[in-house]
Amino acid sequence: MQAIFWTEEEVAQRAKDFYENGIRALVEHGDNIGKMIVIDAETGEYGIDEIGIEPGKRLKQKNPNARLFMMRIGYNAAFGFGGAIERIAE
Repeated sequence: MQAIFWTEEEVAQRAKDFYENGIRALVEHGDNIGKMIVIDAETGEYGIDEIGIEPGKRLKQKNPNARLFMMRIGYNAAFGFGGAIERIAE
């Protein structure tokens, strides 16, 4: 897959759109509140765990050029962007 050049703001907006338009209804329940969700801003694929590292690694394995966005489920604050996940996961 070819690299997509989006600003951090564009990545965040696309991921938040995926979250608001479908993912939220699937994941915002008692067991997941406070966990980290990592969303591929291109495809809408996502993964969830306590700190976000494993889902980020899985999504990057599927698509090394993925633009990832991480946020805490049930909270408004975003945590980070794809580059940080890649450094943590290595």
